[in-house]
Amino acid sequence: MLQNVAVVLLDGVNPFELGVVCEIFGTDRSDDGLPVYDFAVASAEGPSLRMNSGFSLQVDHGLERLETADLIAVPAGRSFATRDFPPELLDALRRGVDRGARVLSVCSGAYVLAAAGLLDGRRCAVHWKHAEDLARRYPRVAVEPDVLYVDEDPLFTSAGTAAGIDACLHLVRKEQGSEVANKIARRMVVPPHRDGGQAQYIERPLPHSEADTIGEVLAWMERHLDEEVTVEQLAAHAHMSPRTFARRFQQETGTTPYRWILRQRVLLAQRLLEATDETMDAIAGRTGFGNAATLRHHFVRAVGTTPNAYRRTFRGPEAA
Repeated sequence: MLQNVAVVLLDGVNPFELGVVCEIFGTDRSDDGLPVYDFAVASAEGPSLRMNSGFSLQVDHGLERLETADLIAVPAGRSFATRDFPPELLDALRRGVDRGARVLSVCSGAYVLAAAGLLDGRRCAVHWKHAEDLARRYPRVAVEPDVLYVDEDPLFTSAGTAAGIDACLHLVRKEQGSEVANKIARRMVVPPHRDGGQAQYIERPLPHSEADTIGEVLAWMERHLDEEVTVEQLAAHAHMSPRTFARRFQQETGTTPYRWILRQRVLLAQRLLEATDETMDAIAGRTGFGNAATLRHHFVRAVGTTPNAYRRTFRGPEAA
């Protein structure tokens, strides 16, 4: 159950990473029929904290607020890669996991989870600039430098800055369904799911006109998920050779056209399973999988459960 959320701060916290957690879990969107979380900000280092951008923040709660949280979030901060963390905070995080709470880090907040020993033997994400250092300092942690976030439930770690949005929306989607996550994303004017990983941001950015071309093809692909398309057809839409199109698509999205459209088809299947009474064959047809067996195969690989089980878990009252 995801209802009680606490974000814990250290001196030098980054305002944006803190804002990501506050925006998703601390904003009242009940006017849209979205859940309202019991949200609070807690400090691990006294009531007054210095933010990384040069201003101070007064915090009402201390570490005791973490004891009742379903989710404890740890945003990034200045010098997290080199500083020590209060033992009381590390103990509180370990107690949280022991009693069944989830813990989420944004960017260099992963250093705090690693220092608490929570990531030992687990995969994790962190900003690509910190990946090598984190792996060296904590050799028992399997750092994945190319991904936007890692789900090692009950531990969730995200890459740099905006990847915290991806991780938070993923957690909402996992706990409360894609309809809730999609509505929150729409209010925030961000994509509900981004394919690819950090590699697309490490490499040289594409010229603006090229990105626009790929964007137009992505929009066309979304409108034609029920159709079989080839790289040759997509390249023709982009007025490129297949080889050039495939290379630029990978640079722009961090994934291949096949994997991108496969993910979008699964996302559409999730929405249809949640909100409609359509049969599996009908959903398979609308999503481009062709038949229920193929839908089931790809759905299980992507989501980790069958379409029928997913429908039973996440189907909204409107569909029922």
